[in-house]
Amino acid sequence: MSKIFTPTNQIRLTNVAVVRMKKNGKRFEIACYKNKVVSWRNGIEKDIDEVLQTHSVFTNVSKGQVAKKEDLQKIFDTDNSTDICKHILEKGELQISDKERSAQLDASYKDIATIVADKCVNPETKRPYSVTMIEKAMKDVHYSVKPNRNSKQQALDVIRLIKTVLPLDRAMMRLKVESTSKDAKKLKEKFVALASSVESENWDSGEITLILLIDPGNYRQIDELVRSDSKGTTQMEVLSLKEVVEGDTFLD
Repeated sequence: MSKIFTPTNQIRLTNVAVVRMKKNGKRFEIACYKNKVVSWRNGIEKDIDEVLQTHSVFTNVSKGQVAKKEDLQKIFDTDNSTDICKHILEKGELQISDKERSAQLDASYKDIATIVADKCVNPETKRPYSVTMIEKAMKDVHYSVKPNRNSKQQALDVIRLIKTVLPLDRAMMRLKVESTSKDAKKLKEKFVALASSVESENWDSGEITLILLIDPGNYRQIDELVRSDSKGTTQMEVLSLKEVVEGDTFLD
């Protein structure tokens, strides 16, 4: 589908990618730019105008048939076409050829495996796995890519699933926290409580420096603790995203 016309306003649309949704027995479609739908779903593209060719909601894009406002209101509880377009964009099915769909699924599969390999380690050796090993584990648990979910969301599902066939832990984050706050001792206790381990603790003239290993899931809480110091006497720095011994290589 390379060119279409909308009879309502005669705007010529080219390079069209159609996203379709069936709801309450009715079909709704939106006209998007090719390659932008996946970018939007993965959070890469933020500007909806770079994704939608028009903010109109159609019953048939190729014929230029625009959906009736009363149908939109009844089925989507709003007649705001932009909001409805966003909903269809996120939940609808991208209409592509079998060859394009296969290529996209293969790319998403590798993208998910890459994210998992980057965020996880073997809990026994503390070394990362190769992308190839993660892909093999995904095949072992018969994981299928879900086109309507972004790669980061699916990576979390994969981490949970492949633990049944592969020893796996989230890689630790290494943080340096420094504080000259008068409440440094109380802050230290809170930081340590959120850490998996304390690599080092140094006091120098009332200033504390901590090197912590934390689960990435606790990062936000630690960041909030740092921000709660309204005088700016507490600072944090991410030293590394993986607990990897220098000189380590990927496991084969």
